[in-house]
This record gives sequence, C-alpha cells and structure tokens, in this order.
Amino acid sequence: MKKSTEELNQSTEESVTCRKSHHPESVKKNLTVRLNRIEGQIRGIKGMVEKDVYCDDIITQISATQSALNSVAKILLEGHLKGCVVDRLAEGDDEVLDELLITVQKLMKK
Repeated sequence: MKKSTEELNQSTEESVTCRKSHHPESVKKNLTVRLNRIEGQIRGIKGMVEKDVYCDDIITQISATQSALNSVAKILLEGHLKGCVVDRLAEGDDEVLDELLITVQKLMKK
C-alpha cells in the first residue's frame, strides 16, 4: 500500500526526532560560536536594509553570511560522515547512503 505524502512526512519527522547526533563538546561550542556570529550578521543585514545602505554593500554582507553558513554545513557534514554514516554502515544500514546523497544534493543547490 502506498503511503500518502502526509504519512511520509510524519514518518520522516518521527525518524528525525528520534535520531540524535553526538558531537564532542568542543565541536558544539565551535558551531554555537559560529551560529551566534551568523545570527549577528543577519541582524546587521536587517539593520542595513532598514537604514537604506547601498545595495552592493548589503549583498557583500549576505555573501559573507552565506559563506559562514557553508562553513557550518561543512563541519556538520564531516561529523556526519565520520560518525553517523560510518556507524550506520557498520550496523548494515545501507539506507544511510541514500540519505547522504540527498543531503549532498541539497548542499550543492546553494
């Protein structure tokens, strides 16, 4: 029997919420610092828009923020590959490779 989109979404949400990653505290701290900085960059961009700053200057800040987000994604992807993916493959769960391909495709769209 084919599942509806709603059933698939619920199934995906349940599987995502029950799985957890286990980053070392140093990695969590690094990611948190980077994300806090990115949050500040976003607030700064919003302020630039509100103050009618020159468009090219805003675009430059957006580009820097996108680069910072890409750095966070790279750190997470490395941890995912070395941890989650390796562990699941060792358990015989080859489905993780399909998930990884989808994740990489999402990252490459940007």
